[in-house]
Amino acid sequence: MHATSVSRLRTRVLAVGLALATSALVPSGSAGVADQYQWAALGDSYTAGGFVGEPQTALGDSSRDGCDRTSDAYPGVVERELEEFPPGKSVQLTNVSCSNATIADIVETRQMPVSPVQPPAEGWSAVDTQIKRAKLSEQTDIVTIGVGGNSLPFGGMLLKCLQLGAIPGQTCQEYYTNPPEGEESIQDRLGRVQDEYIQMLANVHEAAPNAQVITVGYPAVLPEEGSTCNRPALTELGSIKHTDVDWLRENALKQLNSTIQRAAQFFGDRYVDVYSSSVGHDACQPADTKWVEGICGDAEDYWPSSLPGTLLNCGLINKRVTLVHPNAQGHANTAAHVERAIRIALLER
Repeated sequence: MHATSVSRLRTRVLAVGLALATSALVPSGSAGVADQYQWAALGDSYTAGGFVGEPQTALGDSSRDGCDRTSDAYPGVVERELEEFPPGKSVQLTNVSCSNATIADIVETRQMPVSPVQPPAEGWSAVDTQIKRAKLSEQTDIVTIGVGGNSLPFGGMLLKCLQLGAIPGQTCQEYYTNPPEGEESIQDRLGRVQDEYIQMLANVHEAAPNAQVITVGYPAVLPEEGSTCNRPALTELGSIKHTDVDWLRENALKQLNSTIQRAAQFFGDRYVDVYSSSVGHDACQPADTKWVEGICGDAEDYWPSSLPGTLLNCGLINKRVTLVHPNAQGHANTAAHVERAIRIALLER
C-alpha cells in the first residue's frame, strides 16, 4: 500500500476511535443546535483554498465576498470527515478565512478582498474582521487559525526574489539581510510578526474564552535543496536563484513557522505542524508529487491564467496563476493533521 494511503488509513482509524471514545461520554438524546460543537476557521489563502474545489459561495451568488473560500480547502475536507465520524456531537463550521488576509485582518482591520474571479464592476466591498464575522463567543468550542504569511509578507518576498533572480550579482538574501533604507530586514519582519501574532491570540482568547485554539503552520512550499528547482520554469519557482531558495526556506519560511509555534506555546495553544509531513512535496517536484503549485500551475477552470496589471501570463504554457499555493493534495494533508488536532482538543474539553 502506498505510504500516503497508509497514513490516511491511520488517520481514519484514529478518527473513528476518537469519535467512539467521545460519543461514550455524551448522553444520548436530541441533537439540536445547542448540542453542536462550534468551530470557527480563520486564516488566509492557505486556509481559504483559492483555486481548489468549488467556490464557496457559488459563482454568481450575490453573497460572494471575494475571499475565495473553496470546498476542497482543508476546513471543508475536515468538515466532511467530522460529519462522517462525528466526535460525539455534530460540529458546526463557520469558515471566514479570506485570501490575502494579514494578522491584523483577523482582529483589527477591515480587509479589502482581491479575488480575481468575477469581481463586481465596482470592486469588492471591505469585509469585517474575522473574529467578528465568525461571531466568536463563549459558545465557541474550537478556533483554528492559519495566518501570518501575508504579514511578513512571504509572497512579496518571493516576488522580490523573482525580480532579483534575473539580475546577475544580486540576491534577495542580501536585500533582506542588509536592506535599503525604508525596507525592513528579515529579523525586524519576524519580530513584528511575533508581536502581532501574540496580540491576535490574546484578542481571540478574549472573544472566545472557552475555546480550544489551534494554530496551523505553513507547509514545505520550498525544496530542501534549492538546486533541485528547474530555473526559470514558471511551473516551479521561476528565476529565483537556488541560493535564495535555500535562504528563503531557512530564514523566512521555517522561521515564520517557528514564530507561530512560539506564540501558540505562549498561550498554551496547539500548533499544527504541516511542514514536516509535506517535505518532498514542494513546488519544485514533478506534477504528480507536488502538493504546492508553482508560480503557474494546475487549477480549476474558473481560476485566471493571467493577472491584470502584470506581465505574468500562465496561459502561454496552458497553466493558471497559482503563485505557490497548496493544491488539493496539499490541503488533504493539512486536513488530516487539523482534524486530528480538533478531535484531541474536543476530548480535552
